[in-house]
Amino acid sequence: MCYISTRGSAPELDFAGAMMTGLARDGGLYIPREVPRMDRAAIAALAGLSYEETCLRVIRPFVGDTFAEAELRALIEAAYRGFGHAARAPLVQIGANHFLLELFHGPTLAFKDFAMALIGQMMQAVLARSGQRITIVGATSGDTGSAAIEAFRGLANVDVFILFPHGRVSEVQRRQMTTPTEDNVHAIALDGDFDDCQARLKDMFNDHAFRDEVGLAGVNSINWARVMAQIVYYFTAAVSLGAPHRKVNFTVPTGNFGDIFAGYIAREMGLPIDRLVIATNQNDILHRTLASGAHVLGRVTPSISPSMDIQVSSNFERVLFDAMGRDGAALSARMAALGRDGGFSLSAAELAFLRGIFDSGRADEAETRATIAATRAATGELLCPHSAVGVHVAASHQGAQPMVTLATAHPAKFPDAVEAATGIRPVLPERMAALFDRPERVTGVANDLGALEALVRARRRT
Repeated sequence: MCYISTRGSAPELDFAGAMMTGLARDGGLYIPREVPRMDRAAIAALAGLSYEETCLRVIRPFVGDTFAEAELRALIEAAYRGFGHAARAPLVQIGANHFLLELFHGPTLAFKDFAMALIGQMMQAVLARSGQRITIVGATSGDTGSAAIEAFRGLANVDVFILFPHGRVSEVQRRQMTTPTEDNVHAIALDGDFDDCQARLKDMFNDHAFRDEVGLAGVNSINWARVMAQIVYYFTAAVSLGAPHRKVNFTVPTGNFGDIFAGYIAREMGLPIDRLVIATNQNDILHRTLASGAHVLGRVTPSISPSMDIQVSSNFERVLFDAMGRDGAALSARMAALGRDGGFSLSAAELAFLRGIFDSGRADEAETRATIAATRAATGELLCPHSAVGVHVAASHQGAQPMVTLATAHPAKFPDAVEAATGIRPVLPERMAALFDRPERVTGVANDLGALEALVRARRRT
């Protein structure tokens, strides 16, 4: 399996190389040169299998020769052993032909655990072979950071620095990042919003001297392995609802386009997904793009669904690469225009490509709160605000086919918003009950590349 950059000029890599590199040296994102296909018989054969066995069968073609099958199986089993539900990603029906895919039963109660737990196992296995040390730097709007810290805390060959926007994550999200005691993990509160965190992360990767000096690696959804791991639950959900014998639709709350891009790859692999519905909050650049054909940055407005408070959707570059016929030079020009001019327009053919696969919608703050309340009243289910955005948008895109809305986080990660909508304050699972009693370790930093690089140099172990 060979991986190429969306911008066309970085070296082709195998799976291990793409995973350990993260962002390509030309600034692009790695993607398989060819997406492996699963035929109807192979998809049908997934029925009744465990999540772990399904994962093995779905991702095996992507890893190539990096892991033998027995080693890959062991890594998958270790990754998901600590999840709090035997099904890992259970489906719950909330209406006629409408299902929630609960993705919050992992160690940090968010969908990011599915990818981070596995990538942690994989990276550790690769590092153990070589004796290499790496420095992981990540940017988070809330959930990626805690999942990364949980996955890598205490590992001998890894230092982890997570940038989060100061004052713009929930208290639970913050404490999940700031209370671990291991000396290889560092929570960094950046003075800015998530897009600032993401921009400084890319700046560090594009500073090749610094990148090589500290052995920089990334675990944001710019890392292909993150996307790959998330493909699996599209298969488990669709097969549970009758695939490959009938089509299934998915609605995905998304800001950075990574989770829904995983659904796009599942569709490319042969999973009979009819429509993928992009659900955005009031920071609705993806919805506006699909509606108008203009991809234009706006201001980030803080919301009760903070993990979606994003304007620069990194993974949109990956699907745009396909929409543009995999023309890396042309895509590079678009990305340059985004940075220089704050936006660009899609051609008629590119917009038609996207509209042939994706629908979209948005939920404002009042609609999000109303959906949390209405879902609780009708079904007894408590939704986090992000999941509520998805449920609201899904309601206007339902048809004869099953609709699966991704429930991306546990409601207890956003207790204030849920309580305001329902009068019920959700509680953390028992295993996390002491979270609010633990001391925090956090470092504030200016939105400045030099300050960030100095901090990483000073704190990383050598």
